[in-house]
Amino acid sequence: MKRLFFISIFIALTLGLFLPARQTQAQETPSNYFCAVYFTGVGCPHCAKTDPVIFKDLLKKYPNLVILEYEIYQQRENASVLNEYNNQYQAELGIPQILLSPNEKLVGDQNIIRLFDKKINEKKNNPCLVLNKGLVDLENLDFNSLPGVPKIWRQNKILIKEETGTDNQLLKNLILGDNLKEILKDKKYEVIKPEKVALSGQNIEFENAIKVDNFVFQWNGPSFVPSNGTTGGKLPADGQQADNGTPSPLTIAKIVSLALVDAINPCAFAVLILMLLTILTYDPSKRKNILWAGLAFVVSVFIMYFVYGIIIVKFFQIIQALTSVRLILYKILGVVAIILGFLNLKDFIRYKPGGFLTEMPMFLRPLAKKFITGVTSPVGAFGVGAFVTLFLLPCTIGPYIICAGILCTLDFVKTLPYLLLYNLVFVLPMLIIVLIVYKGFAKVQDVSGWKDKNIRYLHLVSGLIMLGLGLAMLMGWA
Repeated sequence: MKRLFFISIFIALTLGLFLPARQTQAQETPSNYFCAVYFTGVGCPHCAKTDPVIFKDLLKKYPNLVILEYEIYQQRENASVLNEYNNQYQAELGIPQILLSPNEKLVGDQNIIRLFDKKINEKKNNPCLVLNKGLVDLENLDFNSLPGVPKIWRQNKILIKEETGTDNQLLKNLILGDNLKEILKDKKYEVIKPEKVALSGQNIEFENAIKVDNFVFQWNGPSFVPSNGTTGGKLPADGQQADNGTPSPLTIAKIVSLALVDAINPCAFAVLILMLLTILTYDPSKRKNILWAGLAFVVSVFIMYFVYGIIIVKFFQIIQALTSVRLILYKILGVVAIILGFLNLKDFIRYKPGGFLTEMPMFLRPLAKKFITGVTSPVGAFGVGAFVTLFLLPCTIGPYIICAGILCTLDFVKTLPYLLLYNLVFVLPMLIIVLIVYKGFAKVQDVSGWKDKNIRYLHLVSGLIMLGLGLAMLMGWA
């Protein structure tokens, strides 16, 4: 019995020593992948320096590198994700930013460019920093549970989350595996047209794309023939899916609405009418001067306002790199639109010339008139048009600031067609007035009288448009 007892003790001690050790070793086996959470923004000038380094250089250099990208300018849901990372892990509210662990982050373009490559080399592998869960090995990560709208990158592949509810193991196999034909065998998916993925300042194009439930998977490299009738099997017709560079109809509607408010501004009409009246008074016999001087004035205003728009957009793009500002910028612009709407409605109910932010201030009018009444030629009209825009700004800048705030989330080059559209709408009524007077359909005095008679209704239309747009922006409807 004693011998049996000691044998039992020996076996128990042996199991106690070796089994826990083996379990611990299994738990401590690190993932082979290096996972990093990356916050960026399309249109952010600092991100334009880091995006190519990460998505074009490092992903090719390191086959084990996986990036969880959160773009916060075009995907507003991701801005709140960054805010949550800040609350839980003391992340910065600026971009670009890479999070590796609760105590390890790279903030700013210089730090990322200088140190990220070095970190990958030193650490070899790294788990993913996930909200509410801390560090999670990539193999154990539930892609469906990731908050916001992330993009998951590895080498020449990308997973784009649209909604939850997709087979998590299939998603991991797609992004981590290499034999896509075998991975998708007997799986249901739809072959779709690949779309460009926007980075800050450029795009990445993909050759192949499929939709797997609520995720889009795109890759470059060999395609394969769908088998077993498990796919949709057809690419969509050309133009069926919008390209990243295609303007959103909702954005165009907002821009046109703001431009219309600016276009029917009484003070812009007043300046043009005064200039035309001066030209006619100086030499009534030369009616062509009306046309050329009027066109010169309109072109000058168009050019100057286009330049102002570029300056305002660039200003917003600089400050929006501070995400704490970006998080509330859109709402602030909505409030500004509502305030401008109420100010215009106030001018409709109880009109008083020189209304605050709705018309040219009274103290500027004599100075503007002094410059305008010196116009005697098209060249002079062009010069006065450029200069007088400074007097117009106090009464027209409101809608333009809101427009620039909406456009600042786009790449700078993509803002230019919108600014051109805005300013074409803005100067269109001026152009119509010039043609009406030149063709003799109405006298300058008639146009001026119509403007004075209907000035309250012009403010009413402006007020209603601004009020509606502001409420839509504030409530998230637009």
